Amino acid sequence: MPPPPPLLLLTVLVFAAARPGCEFERNPAVTCVDLQLRTCSDAAYNHTTFPTLLQHRSWEVVEASSEYILLSVLHQLLEGQCNPDLRLLGCAVLAPRCEGGRVRRPCRHICEGLREACQPAFDAIDMAWPYFLDCHRYFTSEDEGCYDPLEKLRGGLEADEALPSGLPPTFIRFSHHSYAQMVRVLRRTASRCAHVARTYSIGRSFDGRELLVIEFSSRPGQHELMEPEVKLIGNIHGNEVAGREMLIYLAQYLCSEYLLGNPRIQRLLNTTRIHLLPSMNPDGYEVAAAEGAGYNGWTSGRQNAQNLDLNRNFPDLTSEYYQLAETRGARSDHIPIPQHYWWGKVAPETKAIMKWMQTIPFVLSASLHGGDLVVSYPFDFSKHPQEEKMFSPTPDEKMFKLLSRAYADVHPMMMDRSENRCGGNFLKRGSIINGADWYSFTGGMSDFNYLHTNCFEITVELGCVKFPPEEALYALWQHNKESLLNFVETVHRGIKGVVMDKFGKPVKNARILVKGIRHDITTAPDGDYWRLLPPGTHIVIAQAPGYTRVIKKVILPARMKRAGRVDFILQPLGVGPRNSLHGLRRTGPHDPLGGASSLGEATEPDPLRARRQPSADGSKPWWWSYFTSLSTHRPRWLLKY
Repeated sequence: MPPPPPLLLLTVLVFAAARPGCEFERNPAVTCVDLQLRTCSDAAYNHTTFPTLLQHRSWEVVEASSEYILLSVLHQLLEGQCNPDLRLLGCAVLAPRCEGGRVRRPCRHICEGLREACQPAFDAIDMAWPYFLDCHRYFTSEDEGCYDPLEKLRGGLEADEALPSGLPPTFIRFSHHSYAQMVRVLRRTASRCAHVARTYSIGRSFDGRELLVIEFSSRPGQHELMEPEVKLIGNIHGNEVAGREMLIYLAQYLCSEYLLGNPRIQRLLNTTRIHLLPSMNPDGYEVAAAEGAGYNGWTSGRQNAQNLDLNRNFPDLTSEYYQLAETRGARSDHIPIPQHYWWGKVAPETKAIMKWMQTIPFVLSASLHGGDLVVSYPFDFSKHPQEEKMFSPTPDEKMFKLLSRAYADVHPMMMDRSENRCGGNFLKRGSIINGADWYSFTGGMSDFNYLHTNCFEITVELGCVKFPPEEALYALWQHNKESLLNFVETVHRGIKGVVMDKFGKPVKNARILVKGIRHDITTAPDGDYWRLLPPGTHIVIAQAPGYTRVIKKVILPARMKRAGRVDFILQPLGVGPRNSLHGLRRTGPHDPLGGASSLGEATEPDPLRARRQPSADGSKPWWWSYFTSLSTHRPRWLLKY
């Protein structure tokens, strides 16, 4: 058959690029060619074929198509969300996998799972789900021999690293770990202790690396009634790597000691759910690691791949707290995220942490840093913004000092009395300090933990060298091992219990108030709660809308190291006005953008949906001009309206 006239061929190609394509005709045999698309260079296969599933018949046509352009910029459009998963899914359609003269289609269930997870990201920028990612048209079932286009994201990291011969499985390699090595160690550790450990991802970095957590618990993956939840986070600044390594070593230590029958570790894992996130900023780490230990600059790799400092990227709730604290009767805890925050540049790593915190009722947390030797605690932002150094305590000042000392008092270098040592300027303070009294900054993770959730977080500076040489890592571990364990054990200080109604039904989101401490915590969905408290006598109140409130007196001895059990049974209010919350109801805060937001109920933020809302006047979305500037054939299939 003679080739079609050039004009006719061009018309067909333009038509295919500008609107949804036709179904791919399954030929019994096709010719496989090398995959030559730069955007798809990391796909899990090397050969494709023409025509593609979208009827593109050459590389030139594929690269000029709106579909390919979309894949190339999706990373920036969605600000790192669902990257690189969506790109690889699209590549499976734009450049179908070819093996042995046959085309293999990607799995429908992979597409459906990704669409469910990523649809909010498209909604947030007012973009329609791309037609060529139609899970029923271009994807197929496992029964029909489909393949997982995301297999390479998980492949290559599963292979176990063989330990040097003759070494026991409890051996810890005190070395720096690349991203792949870190993932292998965490997964291998979870596999060794599968009955008390598991790994899971809370999201991806801007460059697509998994934010991998290893969890230790008597029932991994489950929240147990009255079992407190603790998280330890390292490497929020990519070039501060000591915390990353300490948590990798801690994971191996907990597993090994549990298997060896260490009673302290067995008791800890049987009564506490511990989550370790060694690297919150794996992209920044790669930048710092490329320079190497001893050569790394003070700031090289500090930020994430978007050049954002993740510890300045959280919502500034502290400023709002200072306003609410001046208002009589206004609530100043569990402050919602203001809507205007989402209009700024929010890193995917930051979003992942915030979603994680809303999924799990964390009680205690520590963020591990480097650059000095001290433990700091909230608030990190000064009460008077112009003051760079000003003591700015939370209502839980006594408890935060107790938590900080739990780490510092058993750390041999923090307790070293030499003023010439690293961090010697903090010696007279006992190596702990209020964050704002050290230096003030906004958008910190610790302040956000305290003001948005029930979680108390401290910041630990592990040493003056941000990227220590490998030979220093073992000593660092020895200095910090006891401090890490002692800190985690402090989650069992204070009181815990269950709030229920007279029928034994749990009351979620009930408030636990402590007289004299203007900071309440709330019950988890199962009605259980944990309230960190210093020793002493406390008046504790439980209340919830529609119920009478209950008041109890609690005495906590100084040497008490197990949380006291204090349960509450709430009685429903009778007919009449509900005034049990009189004087404690929140009033709507001042919104900088003029939008009213109620603080009455803690609401789940919807960051993606709030980030870029559709134009009220019906005009095209902000990204439309970019696509229309590239071609006269506009991809209207991207428009939702």
